[in-house]
Amino acid sequence: MLAITITARHCEIPAELRARADEVCRRLGAQAQRPLEASVTFDVDGLALTAEIRLHSSRGDTFVATGDGKDHRSALDRAEEKLKRQLEKRHLRPGRGRAAAADA
Repeated sequence: MLAITITARHCEIPAELRARADEVCRRLGAQAQRPLEASVTFDVDGLALTAEIRLHSSRGDTFVATGDGKDHRSALDRAEEKLKRQLEKRHLRPGRGRAAAADA
């Protein structure tokens, strides 16, 4: 079961965006190997609106992606795309287990 935390710093996030962030985390968690927890942090820094997604897996891997945009939804979408690429790259690398050592 993936534990999801959604945080807003220096701003208020509508319920629809919180639901969208939850959906994005569940979708990304389905692509990761044994995900434990995910967190989304929305922030406003001056004029920049950002969203950061952190995904932790049981293997000790931590994936972090940050996106910015004209609104928090577009920032979340950019962060999602970045994290997707990280997960795809991780799945393309050879494993660290015994099976990978035996193939080498």
